[in-house]
Amino acid sequence: MLAYLGASVAGLAVAPGLRAQTPQATIYARMGDNQRFDAAAVVDLARQLARKPFVPLPNDLPDFFSNLSYEQYVAIKSKQAPIWSGEGRGIAVEPLHRGFVFTNPVDIYLVEDGAVRRVGYNPSQFDYGRPNVPNNIGDIGFSGFRLIATPSEGKPFDFALVQGATFFRAVARGQNFGATARALTLKPADPKGEEFPVFRAFWLERPAPGSNSITVHGLIDSESTSGAVRMTFRPGDMTIIDVETTLFPRVNLDHVGLGGIGSTYFYGPNDRRSADDIRPAVYESSGLQMLNGQGEWLWRPLHNPEALQISAFVDAAPRGFGLLQRDRAYEAFQDDDQRFERRPSLWIEPLGDWGQGSVQLLEIPTDAEINDNILTYWRPKAPMAANSEIAFAYRQYWCWVPPERPPLAAVSATRVGRGTSGRRRRFAIDFSTEALGDNLPADLRSVLTVTPGTFQNLKNWVYPERKTVRVAFELDPGNENACEMRLILEAGGKPISETWLYRWTP
Repeated sequence: MLAYLGASVAGLAVAPGLRAQTPQATIYARMGDNQRFDAAAVVDLARQLARKPFVPLPNDLPDFFSNLSYEQYVAIKSKQAPIWSGEGRGIAVEPLHRGFVFTNPVDIYLVEDGAVRRVGYNPSQFDYGRPNVPNNIGDIGFSGFRLIATPSEGKPFDFALVQGATFFRAVARGQNFGATARALTLKPADPKGEEFPVFRAFWLERPAPGSNSITVHGLIDSESTSGAVRMTFRPGDMTIIDVETTLFPRVNLDHVGLGGIGSTYFYGPNDRRSADDIRPAVYESSGLQMLNGQGEWLWRPLHNPEALQISAFVDAAPRGFGLLQRDRAYEAFQDDDQRFERRPSLWIEPLGDWGQGSVQLLEIPTDAEINDNILTYWRPKAPMAANSEIAFAYRQYWCWVPPERPPLAAVSATRVGRGTSGRRRRFAIDFSTEALGDNLPADLRSVLTVTPGTFQNLKNWVYPERKTVRVAFELDPGNENACEMRLILEAGGKPISETWLYRWTP
């Protein structure tokens, strides 16, 4: 279960070294320059921060930087070698400049031999790529940092970006950045607006030589809660991040998202509403995979709806969930610039019993592929009480294929198109696995339910040479404006495929 701990009270000494963002923000200075690092002290900082009124981040970024276009912002380059590069530690760090939409300041500290050292901002260390940079900028801090794998053999590669609110991204070797993780999600799709927590400061522990891992401690703050997060990054052919978080709510929290993932789904074979494009599909993730507490594997294809769609998959003690990119062929997208087939899948594995709740899926209408219009997360059933302490942990796998996957036929394609008449829609769902080759069970059958609405012409098409069974049917929604569908392949009275879920809306 999520751990609920009694809040404790401890005094805080203000140490030098942390840039004071406001007079009230001196509480963040617990571990500044020349202080001894203590991981428990980061949690204590968050605990004490929750006892203070929330102070918004300062709006102190010069207009020169806050008004940058995307192209101007990415043209800013560091003149310095990444921190710890050339030391044989396997990982290096590059602080990221503030600007464009990344206006929030965050302080970055290094932990070396147990001592804390603040990374100071110096404008002379950057090439801005344009003239008229203001003089006397001062120390404006950073917007986040980039992590670079520097293996003893093979090429270095950027494997993680931690920047903006509590967002961070990672990739496996050979991938392009895509899905975005959230350290904390608060009140998404709330009528009064979503609340976006922010990172106030980071402490990065210098990796041991050849360790190929780095531990990062972050201080989270928002109007409703504060928190501490410890993230251990291990880059490679599958990049793994262990996340441990402790929250200290200032108020009662009834809508909290754990293990949040954002991504983009613009259009594809099951949703071509916005498909006046030379490319056959545009999406970073093709579907939501879930392994529920009962051991059932579920697959929910994503789509770009005409109105906001919120789905809740009720569960207890979930074993895993994530947004996956299952389409790995160039031909699926034919995009020479974005290369969506190289975007990471992100699988979340809860560590410990997360209790009762639901995997939530938000699908937001979008008319542009640059928008992250997909969000999924675990929502605990029980509210989080003010002045309590809540601890939870999970493991992220940024990968080509998750380490745990169905020992069953998986959905390899979902196609939707016009039906025979009226509002009817034609569906074709492909299930694929080696077991669907030449020795198919004689009693294989497809089991489909539709609520509300009806279906006709259910038929299986067997393709042993492709190790695929296609299930085709026609949905008749009647006068309904939403139909929930559930489909599975069975043989011998047992499932031989994961469960396909879909919500049809006009």
